[in-house]
Amino acid sequence: MAIRLNAQDPGFEDAFQTLLGAKRETESDVDDTVRGILNDVRARGDAAVIDYTKKFDSFDLSAETMAVGLEEIAEAKKNVAPDVLDALNMAANRITDYHQRQMPDGLEYTDDAGLTLGYRWTPLSTAGLYVPGGTAAYPSSVLMNALPAKIAGVGRLAMVVPAPKGDINPLVLAAAAIAGVDEIYRIGGAQAVAALAFGTDTVAAVDKIVGPGNAYVAAAKRQVFGTVGIDMIAGPSEILVLADGLNDPAWIAADLLSQAEHDTAAQAILITDDADFADAVCTAVDGHLKTLPRSDIALASWRGFGAVIVVDNLAAAAPLVDRLAPEHLEIAAEDAAGLADGIRNAGAIFLGRFAPEAVGDYMAGPNHVLPTARSARFSSPLGVLDFMKRTSIIGCDANALAAIGPATVTLAKAEGLDAHALSVSIRLNSKGS
Repeated sequence: MAIRLNAQDPGFEDAFQTLLGAKRETESDVDDTVRGILNDVRARGDAAVIDYTKKFDSFDLSAETMAVGLEEIAEAKKNVAPDVLDALNMAANRITDYHQRQMPDGLEYTDDAGLTLGYRWTPLSTAGLYVPGGTAAYPSSVLMNALPAKIAGVGRLAMVVPAPKGDINPLVLAAAAIAGVDEIYRIGGAQAVAALAFGTDTVAAVDKIVGPGNAYVAAAKRQVFGTVGIDMIAGPSEILVLADGLNDPAWIAADLLSQAEHDTAAQAILITDDADFADAVCTAVDGHLKTLPRSDIALASWRGFGAVIVVDNLAAAAPLVDRLAPEHLEIAAEDAAGLADGIRNAGAIFLGRFAPEAVGDYMAGPNHVLPTARSARFSSPLGVLDFMKRTSIIGCDANALAAIGPATVTLAKAEGLDAHALSVSIRLNSKGS
């Protein structure tokens, strides 16, 4: 059973702090192992990747079979049911339409001193996409990661995906083809991150690595950051539903379980102003758990990390929401938009009773790669700008330098950087233009 809290209870603040501080991932000392894998791939390249693939994914790989060929991708698409392929294409179109609207404009202007100032946006040359493999298949994540990169103008997008016993789920390959992924490699784990970061004879290095993975992948991304960019370190999924008592309890229960079924470490929280409704939702959760195929996972998540919080009124819950900074926030209440205006920290906000979080996972259009573990306090969803960089532009003629040069010299000398000062003053004393 999820924990029950009431904001009016004397011990609520301590209990809420405990909820905030609960660790949802098993502590695992993987850093040393990952460091060894990274160093080995950097030193031995393809040979190390091949060895680790045999060890962890149980099949014989070669440099010649590492890349997935066009024929294999075409065959995979044939093995996807037509209705699923149609749904993937529909999702891709909606994701594309949304993310095209994120494309930024550059800026150029001349200020009062006569300097030409501004900035320009340019896409990354290359990016790498890590896609989890194994028994799970997440073609939606392929679309969410790959399409913003292609829209941004990334010239080369390389995808790595684990292939236990050599097999890759056809849905993943179909989604990659739809999204325009340029290269696909049947490798995973820390060794795949290393290949993308450092390059091998077969896999050329990239500028940035995006995409979720297990603890070893997360540790590898942390360790290669600086050599390459990374998107974020994704933790277990989470949902917070802010709901009044006018909802159908079965609907809200299903929404909570939609994230609980991801992972035993996922977290589902309900905040409501109606104690009887809270009871009804908990009862509905128990009912759904009797029929869901992934009920064992969802039940472990709900029992281990689920929470139900009763407040006096939903507007007063905004500070609690901001402290939780959830990955997904559903507001199933009257004036959902007004309640959303009072909330600062959330990865994605779903407005109204007919906006379940699952539409955001697949079909709405905004990215489902979102900040977790309270990082919505300072992070944003994955988007086009994650695959672009901004460069400042500064132009200065003789008159403009005359306007700001003396003050520049003053500050440079104050910092004890005389060559800085000289590089300006030598121009100020010149008769050239």
